[in-house]
Amino acid sequence: MSAPRILATGRCIPARVVTNEELSEAVDTSDEWVFSRTGIHQRHFCAGETGLELAAKAARQAMDRAGVTAADIGVCLVGTFTPDHASPSTACLLQRELGLEEDTICFDLNAACAGFLYGLKTAHALLFDAPRPCAIVVGAEVISRVMDHTDRDTCVLFGDGAGAVALRRDESRSWHTVFGSRGDRSSIRVQGPGPVPSAIHMDGKAVFRFAVEVVERSIRQLLEAEGICSVNDLDLVVCHQANARIIDHAAKKLKAREGLFYKNMDRYGNTSAASIPIALDELVETGTLRPGMRLLTVGFGGGLTWAGALLRW
Repeated sequence: MSAPRILATGRCIPARVVTNEELSEAVDTSDEWVFSRTGIHQRHFCAGETGLELAAKAARQAMDRAGVTAADIGVCLVGTFTPDHASPSTACLLQRELGLEEDTICFDLNAACAGFLYGLKTAHALLFDAPRPCAIVVGAEVISRVMDHTDRDTCVLFGDGAGAVALRRDESRSWHTVFGSRGDRSSIRVQGPGPVPSAIHMDGKAVFRFAVEVVERSIRQLLEAEGICSVNDLDLVVCHQANARIIDHAAKKLKAREGLFYKNMDRYGNTSAASIPIALDELVETGTLRPGMRLLTVGFGGGLTWAGALLRW
């Protein structure tokens, strides 16, 4: 089957840096406590920026790097569970910000931390019959506004940011994907919209058990589909950046070589749907991710949802 050719990446991170030390002034925690359990030292919170602003800057960067104009875009999707408005969608507002044609297919997806990969799959499918050949897929979150900042079990985990890719459908390429959902509002949920203030509620142990299960299983399924026996035959694995322990557990179970699994949650925390595209943009920027590499990505989060993709960069 055809696969998306990712033309370029982009990201936008809010300027405000919030360290574990700063959080320790409001809740009973410390840098050592947070980092030893999560791998996180700091995160970024919006200080006036909107989710739309983050999404637009990341999308423009990806488009500029790809040499793609508004006249080339037929699909515009945003993965988010923290949109600025319940309606209109961030993607519809992004259409105007980017100057996209009015017949561009635009909508938001809420698959939580798996949202970017859901968006990638959906955009690729829509391009089969879209009015123009390219798509923009963005993961954008302002999680700081739906957190209980007095709950040390959740407020230390999350950050804000956006990542984007510009892509084109490529009939000469193939890829493998895996998707899943398991209706469960007891492990992790966010209230709203409604009279009750939004806040993340999470059973950390249940989420950890779920994550380590689906990450390993998804990777094994994708390796089998690709016809390879070892994760070490891949060039790079990029998981959703939720917790270093989850990634380390998967790497150990799969007997992965050192450095195969990328991690950057120490600087950004868990940015949900934005985490994978932010990581991809960093890897491209540093020259670590190069054309022709075999890349595996896995996302997992509230819903419960999970998704994985294995493709040639």
